[in-house]
Amino acid sequence: MRRIKEVIVVEGRYDKNTLSQVVDATIITLGGFAVFNDREKLAFLRRLAEKQGLIVLTDSDGAGFVIRNYLKGALPPDQIKQAYIPDVLGKERRKCRPGREGKLGVEGMRPEALLEALRRAGATFLDESAAETPRGEPLTKADLFTLGLTGGRDSAARRQALLRRLDLPEHLTANGLLEALNLLYSREELEALLAEDPR
Repeated sequence: MRRIKEVIVVEGRYDKNTLSQVVDATIITLGGFAVFNDREKLAFLRRLAEKQGLIVLTDSDGAGFVIRNYLKGALPPDQIKQAYIPDVLGKERRKCRPGREGKLGVEGMRPEALLEALRRAGATFLDESAAETPRGEPLTKADLFTLGLTGGRDSAARRQALLRRLDLPEHLTANGLLEALNLLYSREELEALLAEDPR
């Protein structure tokens, strides 16, 4: 089991149960949309973010992104990391039928997928001494435009194709994509990826 320094925030108790079998970390449940009206929990999350840092790990469906975006606006952005699980069609074992979008949530993810999502988010694994590799200048919105991922006639389709290729959720906005790309790739690596498969 991998030890993680940051506090991980998930939507509900089933997500927490699944994740607690994969990592040794403080895991806080939001209670889904209930967090919108829970000032005490929000204040608690702010204190945790300041002390240890937070990783937001919600489902990749529309509801998960509503919660994620709410937290992005309510908590200090420099103290939060965003972990994205891939879009995987299916249903969790305990459910009779899939969710509205037919995607697995955090609860249905394989342990390797959860660890990879946390690694991509920049989680601090306490049981490894990974040296930070210099990434160079971060990608900007202008870079996304230059690479044809925003502002063009087929940029939305190009973004969706890239999201699928990188195993990132389809609901990721252009800003969310920029954030994820800066966690995962340098400008040169991204340009090489797009050159291999421009669509």
